[in-house]
Amino acid sequence: MNGIKVDINHLKKGEVNLGTSIMAVKFQDGVILGADSRTTTGSYIANRVTDKLTQIHDTIYCCRSGSAADTQAVADMVKYYLQIYAAQLPPNETPTTEIAANVFQEICYNNKDNLTAGIICAGYDKKNGGSVYSIPIGGSIHKQDYAIAGSGSTFIYGWCNENFKQGMQKDECVDFIKTALSEAIKWDGSSGGVIRMVILTEKGVERLIFYPDEYQK
Repeated sequence: MNGIKVDINHLKKGEVNLGTSIMAVKFQDGVILGADSRTTTGSYIANRVTDKLTQIHDTIYCCRSGSAADTQAVADMVKYYLQIYAAQLPPNETPTTEIAANVFQEICYNNKDNLTAGIICAGYDKKNGGSVYSIPIGGSIHKQDYAIAGSGSTFIYGWCNENFKQGMQKDECVDFIKTALSEAIKWDGSSGGVIRMVILTEKGVERLIFYPDEYQK
């Protein structure tokens, strides 16, 4: 337009990217989400203490991987839609994790050609208890007992498959996530920093943080 050419592919190369290790795991009382905190632009670390765990509603959170801009925009949209939906519900009722995950899926699928967004949506609600949904790049949706994603996840598929147990206690589940993410950080150059966790149960939200000297062996 007006003789101005914009090379989108060139701009995309400098995009801030959440080269990432994220996961969410169901346990006996609810669900726990975990993530590293490194954000990269190519091989440059743009932020070493990013919070990749985003609140969507009271006890519904998501983990974000892919383009930082894309995933922030999608998470903001889902949060907005859920606020409108929650306002129309009867008193003391809240949106379910399933509804939040389906809104994520709808947006990611309808815009799949323009988005680089891999999202794990997890939460606790009275109807279903703890639940975990994976929405990978492309906009499909998968309900799972645990989900892992991001560049660091490729190193820990085998370990998670071998060590995951149904109905874990809270402390056991925290250790499971901490060990998995520490291994992902160890082998993946795009993952690092601190390990953040969010525990979602009937009691509400509890946040944990583990610094490198606490999780490195």
